[in-house]
Amino acid sequence: MEQNREFFMKMAIELSRDGMDQGKGGPFGCVIVKNGKVIGKGSNSVSLTNDPTAHAEMVAIRDACKNLGHFQLEDCELYTSCEPCPMCLGAIYWARPSKVFYANSKKDAAEIGFDDDFIYQEIELPLEKRKIPFEQISQNEAKKVFKDWLKKENKNLY
Repeated sequence: MEQNREFFMKMAIELSRDGMDQGKGGPFGCVIVKNGKVIGKGSNSVSLTNDPTAHAEMVAIRDACKNLGHFQLEDCELYTSCEPCPMCLGAIYWARPSKVFYANSKKDAAEIGFDDDFIYQEIELPLEKRKIPFEQISQNEAKKVFKDWLKKENKNLY
């Protein structure tokens, strides 16, 4: 079992190098495994796609969910070459894999210019004190849709 983990992590690390060498984006790779089989993989593709959400974990989650035909990663393991950023961490929790393995730490990432600490700090600030101001508008109108969701009988809960 331990040997399989090393094998899958090596794949994630190879994806991080390949993506970096091909100019897709930063040096990050991810593999998602279910029952010993790779069902999703990705490397950081931010530069290639001009998509700030195209982190390795996001690309791999999208790939795995497409291949599974489902939006949850139950009984899956996620292998990522680096400890996930806040965005990827959120996506991982929404996808609900059984376990995450990572190689480099967020401190290691910060040392090469990928420092996410400012995001964690921003989350703790009141909305009006954030670097990007947040202002709530049109809540009454939006609440109507939420109320309709509560009444909806054929909703797909996740």
